[in-house]
Amino acid sequence: MKKIVCVCLFSLLAVLNVFSQLTMPADGGNKKAMVGERIGITDVTIHYDRPGVKGREGKIWGQLVHTGYADLGFGTSKASPWRAGSNENTTIEFSTDVTVEGKPLASGKYGFFIAFDPNECTLIFSKNNSSWGSYFYKPEEDVLRVKVKPVATDKSVEWLKYEFMNETENSAMIALAWEKLMIPFKVEVDLNKLQLESFRRELRGERSFSPGWQSFQQAARFTADKNINLEEGLKWAEHSVSDQFVGDANFVTLSTKADILAKLGRTAEADSTMKRALPMGNAQQVHQYGRQLLAQKKNKEALEVFKMNNQKNPNQFVTLMGLTRGYSANGDYKNALKTANLALPLAPGQQAKTQVETMIQQLKEGKDVN
Repeated sequence: MKKIVCVCLFSLLAVLNVFSQLTMPADGGNKKAMVGERIGITDVTIHYDRPGVKGREGKIWGQLVHTGYADLGFGTSKASPWRAGSNENTTIEFSTDVTVEGKPLASGKYGFFIAFDPNECTLIFSKNNSSWGSYFYKPEEDVLRVKVKPVATDKSVEWLKYEFMNETENSAMIALAWEKLMIPFKVEVDLNKLQLESFRRELRGERSFSPGWQSFQQAARFTADKNINLEEGLKWAEHSVSDQFVGDANFVTLSTKADILAKLGRTAEADSTMKRALPMGNAQQVHQYGRQLLAQKKNKEALEVFKMNNQKNPNQFVTLMGLTRGYSANGDYKNALKTANLALPLAPGQQAKTQVETMIQQLKEGKDVN
């Protein structure tokens, strides 16, 4: 009976011990951290523990952080890489497929390890993301290995950190920095592919009804701006214009459709659609369309658009500026100067006034202002 009581008491104390653990800082004064960023529409999140240099300058790389693979004297691994931080696994998670240093890596959460070498480090992405450090590392669980060169830095970093650098719309450099060394690696996404896949999913759900035509137009506009998947973009554009539930034939939807038709070489349909759109546009929208024509070197067509805009919206700064640009592009500096002088007192602020004054001087010198 006493034996049973003792066993029960031991079990109870064990349970109480588990539930009595209070929230405390990470072991050894290390700091827990999380850093993340969105690359395109891909979320990248890193969880790690931050060890400090703590007076050990010159003793971090190759000593505290061992070179290559080592027997750490604990766990099951006899050849462990560095855990790329302290305490638990460092983990990195990607919400979509990516490439790391040009090599493909599927979406998911990975344990992250580094086999350090002063000349070339091996970065390891492991499907084991829940172990303690690298004590139980198994190479057969590796999903991807890439090699990168470490970079010496002038400024010392006391607490190990990960940061995102050199961001573009579809890539970022992620760098581990500690003491006077940085280990960078490039992550890229196929943004166009991912964006189109996202549109296809969303346009089959609630976004197809709310906010309505805007969703289809946004997807169509993307294909036009990127000049990709134009046939699919045209279908989205047609939905935005004429779908029985959400379609709305307005300047935005029609001009997007016209742009896609033009890029598909269906010029007559594009012109017809744009003629339908122009009377629906406000002064700024029509002005921007005229600027697009100028950029395409369609100077005569642009001037006609600017004239129509001024007739519909007379004595406005934006429409007079359009005429100035239209006349100038066609070599009619006399009329361009006339409309620029009319626009000057209507300039909305000093910056706009200075711009018009510069254009007036250029026209007086017989120079195109575009």
